[in-house]
Amino acid sequence: MRTLRLYVRLLGAHVRALLEYEGDFWIMMGATILMQVVNVAFLAAIFAKVPAINGWTFWAVVAMFAMVAIAEGIGSLFFEGMWSLAWMINQADIDYMLVRPYPVVLQVSSVNIGINGLGNILTGGLMLGAALSHVDAVWSVPRILLGIVVVLSAIAIKVAINLATNAASFWMQSPGPLFAMAVHQAGDLARFPISVYPLALKATLGFALPFAFVSFFPVTFLLGHGQAWVGLLTPLVAVYSLVAGSWIFKRGLNRYESAGN
Repeated sequence: MRTLRLYVRLLGAHVRALLEYEGDFWIMMGATILMQVVNVAFLAAIFAKVPAINGWTFWAVVAMFAMVAIAEGIGSLFFEGMWSLAWMINQADIDYMLVRPYPVVLQVSSVNIGINGLGNILTGGLMLGAALSHVDAVWSVPRILLGIVVVLSAIAIKVAINLATNAASFWMQSPGPLFAMAVHQAGDLARFPISVYPLALKATLGFALPFAFVSFFPVTFLLGHGQAWVGLLTPLVAVYSLVAGSWIFKRGLNRYESAGN
């Protein structure tokens, strides 16, 4: 609880700093919301020409977009500091963190905050709610609870992928997170049903980089579409992803040699 309380206080300091410039805050929020509106308009334009994409309707794909938006929003709002890891390694800022009585991974994660994540969470939540309201699904209490677990697990997978790919900077030693950014861009493919992709890409998005468990498979469970049972594997994939991401970060931290002089 002490660790969690300190983490919240660290993020709170960044929030207070950002709110000193209210104009920037509202511009960022507006731009984020506008981006999600453009995404929905883009999907509407596509489905105005085709009734379904490989059996997936407009609202099903909106739900996938929503899951990605929510996961990215949580990552930006609470773990944005991961994207600063490459620069901190390059500048030897990790040195200070090594001597503090607080987990290094949490210090890194809380070094910055992406307030645009709040807009992604809000718009993603609205998109997901609208999508679920347009499907004929029976929502019993156990199904609702399972749905919450699946959604939280999907978010954890996205955070774990960000951690693992940014931790690659311990080996690459570049001042920018080039590898992590490339993987992040590849994750945009998960906004659409992976069933439309060739086998090699399905395997990549489903196993090597499990972005499909951030959006596609959780949505199959929530909507009861296709092989919905695969969505129930999302919590197991989340545990695997978090363990793998933590292991990669620890291995990288063990080989950290500062920046010399």
